[in-house]
Amino acid sequence: MALVARRPEFIAELASELSSLGQPSLAVVADASRSAEMAAAIARARAELGAIGVLVHNASSSAGDGLLGTSAAQFEETWQIAALGAFVGARETAPDMLAAGSGAMIFTGATSSVRGGGWLAFSSAKFALRGLAQSLARELWPQGIHVAHVVVDGLIGAPDHAQTESPEPMLDPDHMADAYFKLTEQDRSAWTFELDLRPHRERFFE
Repeated sequence: MALVARRPEFIAELASELSSLGQPSLAVVADASRSAEMAAAIARARAELGAIGVLVHNASSSAGDGLLGTSAAQFEETWQIAALGAFVGARETAPDMLAAGSGAMIFTGATSSVRGGGWLAFSSAKFALRGLAQSLARELWPQGIHVAHVVVDGLIGAPDHAQTESPEPMLDPDHMADAYFKLTEQDRSAWTFELDLRPHRERFFE
């Protein structure tokens, strides 16, 4: 398993923990907004860990504040992280999956993927990501690659946060991971394209 992020602090420890549990893992530093870095990160993962069968793109940015509070540079970078980074990830991992005739690509969206939200750049980039995922599904599902888009709505707490009382509804990251993993294990006769994850006390679309 390869973990890719701009800052190595949190992924280095996780990669070490996973490796100690028998899941060979690699921490790779790369910026999702920079195509060359993403391509190099994926090439390194392939060289050290073997063919890639699952891609999870979870990168995003919430820069800017409304129309007049968002610069063109912030808007462009937000799109590069969410949409361009996802495109490069898909393009660079697809050859392995196509060769195997199987695999999964999962893209993390938000409620802003389906309706406008507070951050203009973030919302538009998530709309673009959802459109990319839909287009990839049309192209790659017939070739055995499961493409899925996950709408995440809610704050993400510590792994045991779901067991405590909080004024804000929280998503438990461990259970989120279970939902993502189940997508990679679905039978082809009943693939999910879009999964909506939100905590049980979250008030829909308020």
